[in-house]
Amino acid sequence: MGLYFSEFSEGQTFTSPRRTITETDVVNFAGLSGDFNPLHTDAVFAESTPFKQRIAHGMLSVAVSTGLGQLLGIFEGTTLALMSITSNFKAPVFFGDTIHLRLTVQTTKPSAKGGRGTVVFLSEIVNQRDEVVVDGGWTVMLKDR
Repeated sequence: MGLYFSEFSEGQTFTSPRRTITETDVVNFAGLSGDFNPLHTDAVFAESTPFKQRIAHGMLSVAVSTGLGQLLGIFEGTTLALMSITSNFKAPVFFGDTIHLRLTVQTTKPSAKGGRGTVVFLSEIVNQRDEVVVDGGWTVMLKDR
């Protein structure tokens, strides 16, 4: 079972397991989203860009981060709603990069209705070089005891 609202405190940090982003991930995401931008799907085109190679979709990294967040176990059975996600794309994620998610509790606010509350997290997607590639925020409504 996950953590309840009252078990979160400001400054608490959670770090997920890692996951390597593969070409298969990018191809599948392009098919699912319909985003076949050549920056992600055309190796010859991508060589002419400042990145010199294909990069993963920014939203793929965000989508994977939600799964990494679930692997933390802190949301299991206690989440009532994911209210918002904001994302700032700081650096590219290349095929073969290994990312993980770091969530830090910024604020907690109990609901006036009782039995629940909202937790705002700073979210950071970090690559194998310890570079933050995406940061932003998650706002999650959680059950309380």
